[in-house]
Amino acid sequence: MVSRGTLGLDALVDVLKAAGEPTRMRLLALLSAGDLTVTDLTEILGQSQPRISRHLKLLAEVALIDRYQEGAWAYFRLRQEGGRVALVRELLAAAAAEDAILAKDATRLAVLKRQRAEKAQAYFSRNAAEWDELRRLHVSEGDVEATLKVMVGEEPVESLLDLGTGTGRILQLFEGIYRRGIGVDASRDMLAVARSNLDKAGITKASIRHGDIFNLPLDGQAFDLVTIHQVLHFLEEPEAAIAEAARMLAPGGRLVIIDFAPHGLEYLRDEHAHARLGFSHQAMADWLQKAGLALEKTTDLAPEGADEGKLTVTIWLARDQRVADHIADMPRQRVQAGGV
Repeated sequence: MVSRGTLGLDALVDVLKAAGEPTRMRLLALLSAGDLTVTDLTEILGQSQPRISRHLKLLAEVALIDRYQEGAWAYFRLRQEGGRVALVRELLAAAAAEDAILAKDATRLAVLKRQRAEKAQAYFSRNAAEWDELRRLHVSEGDVEATLKVMVGEEPVESLLDLGTGTGRILQLFEGIYRRGIGVDASRDMLAVARSNLDKAGITKASIRHGDIFNLPLDGQAFDLVTIHQVLHFLEEPEAAIAEAARMLAPGGRLVIIDFAPHGLEYLRDEHAHARLGFSHQAMADWLQKAGLALEKTTDLAPEGADEGKLTVTIWLARDQRVADHIADMPRQRVQAGGV
């Protein structure tokens, strides 16, 4: 059972009053399983939109759920952290699995997720040929992912941000090491694919957001690990995206970039919308340094029998220096303190 710590009397009463109503408890159960809109919740519960909105407003006021905007749609989800939410999770865990109302809600939610998955698969199928063509130009995704996992390591991190999340694969790959994950993408079609994939994987600690990689709708200095996987070559100003990614890093946090090394496949500009034909080690190092990050490791993954018609994948790992600078100062500070 999740440890909820302690709550003051007022906070405890707030949580119990908010959760102690049938519709709101049903909403909490649904939102613990992923991100949903008011329309989704209205369809599942069979209640009016104004009624659902009023209940959501009350739950948000006592800090049990989060709300975020995605274009014209507002999404809601159960908060990931805090003593209040931990108590709610205990209450949900105590609910009988055979309860008819909750079971019916769960069935309707499963139908909704299946519909999402069908739409996502339709988009994926329309673009599969193009993606398969690009995959044939470089080493397998399995090799890239294996190298990436080794470079990042297995040490747990509090929060992960995946920029240009696409199918949400990075959120799945590192599911075992982060407590909270967010994937951001500018394509609403890809957001649908990512949400569907997270649903199928049963990952509820990660959420998907619509956003501009140059102006992220998130608080800065909030993430221990930020990833940018095969995104920069689509951008006219990749250095600006790196600077924005660096702004997201908590002190000592790490940025991982996966992209192509320099190449001469000009047709990728016209046929696949590549704005940049790869990135040199020097250019990337300069951009990272300008963003206040120190490059720690670079790995090139060239396909077997590499020639001018193939692509080399490069992984760059950089770190925010604020914690390192602080640690470097500590011995000197201890010496000074000891000499007083």
